[in-house]
Amino acid sequence: MAPYSRLSTILRLISTSSFDIMVFTATTVLGLVAATCTTIAFIPQALKTIKTRNTKDLSLSTYVLLVVGIILWLIYGFLMQDLPVIIANAVTFFFIFTIMVLKIKHK
Repeated sequence: MAPYSRLSTILRLISTSSFDIMVFTATTVLGLVAATCTTIAFIPQALKTIKTRNTKDLSLSTYVLLVVGIILWLIYGFLMQDLPVIIANAVTFFFIFTIMVLKIKHK
């Protein structure tokens, strides 16, 4: 199978799924850029916390509320079939949850 036909098959499957990601409107692009910014914002804190294991100055209640909020955003994203919301919050959940676990472990 030629690479072009594989790609067209994949795109056809994607375009017929419940997540119509073939339509990248300006609003979708804006959502993806915003999601990228807010998601990568937690990477420095996660890396620093993993490296140093120092969580003394981090607020556990902040991270618990963030985890709850992200789970709610994920549910919302699935209900609305909003791919930028789902992807951003799934990735952000990983970083926030990691920091929260380290905060609890290294209190």
